Amino acid sequence: MTKRIESKHKIDRRLGLNLWGRPKSPINTRAYGPGQHGQRRSKPSDYGLQLTAKQKLKGYYGNITERQFRRLYAEAVRRRGDTSENLIGLLESRLDAVVYRMKFVPTVFAARQFVSHGHVLVNGKRVNIPSYLVKPGDVIEVRQKSKEIPLVLEAVQLAERDVPEYLEVDHKTMKGTYVRVPTLLEVPYPVQMEPNLVVEFYSR
Repeated sequence: MTKRIESKHKIDRRLGLNLWGRPKSPINTRAYGPGQHGQRRSKPSDYGLQLTAKQKLKGYYGNITERQFRRLYAEAVRRRGDTSENLIGLLESRLDAVVYRMKFVPTVFAARQFVSHGHVLVNGKRVNIPSYLVKPGDVIEVRQKSKEIPLVLEAVQLAERDVPEYLEVDHKTMKGTYVRVPTLLEVPYPVQMEPNLVVEFYSR
């Protein structure tokens, strides 16, 4: 399981944006970086833009490790089609991302922990690997004993985000289907993501 070293708010402030669109993000009141020199802004280089794009994507999906991210990038390159679209499709196919998108939990960090603790079934079998790649047609559901966890009940009521169209979810039964791999335009990011710059970063 990937360890998250930094808090969500520190990631937001370092990148200078509300990465997950959360109302409690400090960026909503302090739109500058942390530290004594946080308010200084200089024009970033091409490398800086590419690095920031990579950090945004890594951070959004729970601050996943560089090793995991490189593995996903390598798989995106190996597959046919546009590498940046493939990368987004792979990231959105992670089980923790799907659980988060289905609104079974309030944050992607909670999704990782939720999956790791064995609360999720894929096609009727327990899967406790957050990076597990879900395939179109797979059925994801919350275990019967876990459906009354306060975290789950809270997440369903969140009005700040909706379930995207590439997923079908029934919150009464806490069960959903991963209908298809999404394109970049279909993914409801609160901020602009630029996977093409990530591809450029690794292609240097």
